[in-house]
Amino acid sequence: SLPAKLINGGIAGLIGVTCVFPIDLAKTRLQNQQNGQRMYTSMSDCLIKTIRSEGYFGMYRGAAVNLTLVTPEKAIKLAANDFFRHHLSKDGKKLTLLREMLAGCGAGTCQVIVTTPMEMLKIQLQDAGRIAAQKKLMAAQAQLSSSSAAGAAEPVVEARTTATQITRELLRSKGIAGLYKGLGATLLRDVPFSIVYFPLFANLNKLGQKDPNVKAPFYVSFLSGCVAGSTAAVAVNPCDVIKTRLQSLQRGVNEDTYSGILDCTKKIWQKEGPMAFLKGAYCRALVIAPLFGIAQVVYFIGIAEFLLDILPKHRA
Repeated sequence: SLPAKLINGGIAGLIGVTCVFPIDLAKTRLQNQQNGQRMYTSMSDCLIKTIRSEGYFGMYRGAAVNLTLVTPEKAIKLAANDFFRHHLSKDGKKLTLLREMLAGCGAGTCQVIVTTPMEMLKIQLQDAGRIAAQKKLMAAQAQLSSSSAAGAAEPVVEARTTATQITRELLRSKGIAGLYKGLGATLLRDVPFSIVYFPLFANLNKLGQKDPNVKAPFYVSFLSGCVAGSTAAVAVNPCDVIKTRLQSLQRGVNEDTYSGILDCTKKIWQKEGPMAFLKGAYCRALVIAPLFGIAQVVYFIGIAEFLLDILPKHRA
């Protein structure tokens, strides 16, 4: 049932995001740093420096936004894919690869309604620590190079902002369109991701089914979700780099700004080289693999069906 699909998708999203959010934060910071302004050399370096400067919970900056919106986002994605697969197979025939890809395309298109504002707010909060750390480093360097105490730079104090403050400011200055900045880049990432992910998962999962009418074991669904998720994540990582750059409202010192997808692509290629499009790829694979592995296990085990079944009995 649709309620069961929505509950399963929501539970899966909450569990998955809680487990992998620090890696996602490292991915955002690695993707946003440009040549000449590198604060972090790797995922582990980023996480260690984040803990030292912002504390353990600094790794979870922006998690509240994700945890709030990931439930509808994952629910829409998984339920929409099932919806399209169901309607594309109404003739009773087995879904062809093309139809599986069309179902994934539909799911990816539907989810951006929630994904775009969620990513927009999350990126601002995740990247705020990197920008503040960069300013502190430059202030310290200026102080060291100063010839007198009178010329010393003032210490930089980070002004903490919340998702609510960012939302209000965007709505006040740009209206609802402000929350949907980077919509085109989000579509460019999520639609191909779903086109790759859902058919690949479905076919990998079938390999573990002894009977077409019986669900595959949970570990098969988990591994299928991990493999399909990481493969799709790496495949669309260039689009994710572009989306992250376009959705970042704050820039570090001497960092480029972009007017659109083509301008962003051109500047990254010319100034940072083609390998810049793979920034954070391994982080993204580490985020997506368990996220979708957990999602598919929860979804296919059917926790919601269990809850919806026992609640009426409990009330009775």
